[in-house]
Amino acid sequence: MEWILLIRWYSVIFLFGIIFFPLAKIIFGRVFTDQGYGFSKIIGILLTTYVVFVLGTAKLLPFSSIGIILILAVAWIINYLLWKKTSENKYSAIPYKLIVIEELLFIVSLLFWTYIRGQEPSIRSLEKFMDFGFMNSIMRSRFFPPLDIWLSADPGAPQGYSINYYYFGHLTGALLMKISGVKTSIGYNLILNTLFTLGIVQTFSLIVNIIHFLNFTSIKDKVISMASYIKTIVFGLLGSFLLNLGGNLHTIYLFTKGYPNEQPVPFWQILSGFNPMKYWYPNATRFIPFTIHEFPSYSYVVADLHGHVFDIPFVLLTLAILFIFFVTYKESKLNNLAQNQQLKIVNKFQGKQNYNLIFIILNSKFLILNSILLGFLTAIHYMTNAFDGPIYLLLSLLVFFFLSGLTKRFLTQSGFLIISFIIFSLPFSMHFKPFVSGIGVNCSPAFLTDIGKIGPFLFEKNNCQISPLWMLFILWGFFWINFLILSIIHFFKKNNWNQTKHKSLKFMALLFSFGILLTIIPEFFYIKDIYPAHFRANTMFKLGYQAYIIMMISSIYTLIVIKQLEGKTKFLFSFIFVFLAFFVAAYPFFSIPSYYGNLDRKIVLDGSAWMKEQFPEDADIIQYINANIDNQPVILEAQGDSYTDFERISAYTGLPTVAGWWVHEWLWRGSPNVVGNRIPDIVNMYESKDIKLTQNLLRKYKVKYVIISKMEKQKYPNLYENKFMYIGKRIFLSDNGFGALYQVD
Repeated sequence: MEWILLIRWYSVIFLFGIIFFPLAKIIFGRVFTDQGYGFSKIIGILLTTYVVFVLGTAKLLPFSSIGIILILAVAWIINYLLWKKTSENKYSAIPYKLIVIEELLFIVSLLFWTYIRGQEPSIRSLEKFMDFGFMNSIMRSRFFPPLDIWLSADPGAPQGYSINYYYFGHLTGALLMKISGVKTSIGYNLILNTLFTLGIVQTFSLIVNIIHFLNFTSIKDKVISMASYIKTIVFGLLGSFLLNLGGNLHTIYLFTKGYPNEQPVPFWQILSGFNPMKYWYPNATRFIPFTIHEFPSYSYVVADLHGHVFDIPFVLLTLAILFIFFVTYKESKLNNLAQNQQLKIVNKFQGKQNYNLIFIILNSKFLILNSILLGFLTAIHYMTNAFDGPIYLLLSLLVFFFLSGLTKRFLTQSGFLIISFIIFSLPFSMHFKPFVSGIGVNCSPAFLTDIGKIGPFLFEKNNCQISPLWMLFILWGFFWINFLILSIIHFFKKNNWNQTKHKSLKFMALLFSFGILLTIIPEFFYIKDIYPAHFRANTMFKLGYQAYIIMMISSIYTLIVIKQLEGKTKFLFSFIFVFLAFFVAAYPFFSIPSYYGNLDRKIVLDGSAWMKEQFPEDADIIQYINANIDNQPVILEAQGDSYTDFERISAYTGLPTVAGWWVHEWLWRGSPNVVGNRIPDIVNMYESKDIKLTQNLLRKYKVKYVIISKMEKQKYPNLYENKFMYIGKRIFLSDNGFGALYQVD
């Protein structure tokens, strides 16, 4: 059964890639030897989801399988016309060999992570309930924004509250589940596997095409030897492995006596022999006290489908497009094109005075199109993982500035970028209220803490955390050393490099510099949220995550450049890279077995299997609701703390409950009272013997169904169940008799 579903799932994603390959070819064809095939799947998923999102937000097209198929049909027609239009140009030859390799890599990667995740597929623990609940709410939505499952309707919002979080990535997952017909408890894990696979293939494509660009100036150059072809493939696979499965230098603690969790000790003080039994893989992401510094490999292992994971394929797409824009930027060519167009316009509009303005527009039209495309992608980042929007907006601006300087062209590009970002993100931002209250200054001087706030900047007492340099080196030293090596190579070898290598190196140096900037910012500033001791944790987490991806691409590029050297220099730099990369590459060999065991169990893809074993009554209730209750009526279930098993019914059905995970709603809504004020009412609805009071409270929160199961009875020891037979009726009783569902008037 699992394999049939996997084949169906793969077929849907393959279809996206085939339909949107002509568009990918237009975007990538002039530089990428695979003509963008490695990115065609994510382009298709992204654009289809965005169209669904805009039409659903405008209430023009319901979110349904038929609607998605209709959009794909239109997309197929458009792409077919694009294919016919571009099939005769000099870039039309299809690189079948590389495309087959990329498709085989996709299949193998999907099978690999399906096998890994199939060892422990449970949608439970950490923040899986939140991510799963978002997607289940979206699956039940006809239009957008979707309802918040953990804050039901009340007199102030009789239609319910929408999700106040960045959920575009979750929408892409829901779209794939909707069109493939896979149930959500299986789809959750297939989405995770797909994100891993897309990360592998897109990284591979980017690295392979960077190598191609370094060695050849166009697709029509001489055919490379088989040895060079194989070497290129190996570099691509290595890059895919390090970016998606690698860790950081923290694995040096494999050779120590270990340290208590969250109490790190300098590794040189506890060195020993190889001692893997003392190594705990999450410590690599919680090394600096009170902070978080994750990377993709950890995310794939723990399997939370958070925004930063959904955004990985989008980030790689943006980096690829920025690379193409950077290395193909030729001001003289643009001027010549514009001048030729100006002559035509002058002839056509002879005697008119408006052709100077037209000349300016034509002179910038190619750059403007790129600016609009990047504005669209930064909007996608913002809607998927809000921090990433400003990050890639800033990176795009830096690329523009690096190429154009402080000129009219730079200002024009920047204007179109920012305006496009605002317009494309408007369907989301018009319903989203940011939950950031300011920019905190780390270790503020005493005289400023007395002031407290100046503009957006906050100066808070006792908020002072400085990362020790040796800890920063453990996290980022691999990248620092590679940046240093690349700088040395450039300094001594720059006279031997052609313009192509110079352009690519400048781009990678810019990425390195930007990545380092992202890691430095949390040492001085933090985005203010609700967490007191961990006040800079989210800032370091979000910035560091992108720094890792950006600098890993640049590090693989560094290795490529090293391999083009000769003699002792090549040997020395290769040794340094391999030595450091050993620690980075070692991470998954300990993280995966730690989470998934010996990898000898039968593959299971259903993320609800744990519940059927441990809470069978809840599994029965969830199955009944999903099979028999449409739309999104409100349910009442036990309210509990974040990261617990409470809110399991709402998470697994997508039905809103009166109040859910307290800390999460506090973060999203800006006040602990949002949930706190409802808790006494929930207690009364379950425990009060006053029938009228119970009825009034049920009406207040629009409750239609009441859950009574083991967790409710444990949470509310004075639970008065009989009253619900007077207020409504019992419509379902679990097989073991421990769980019941009541429908109330």
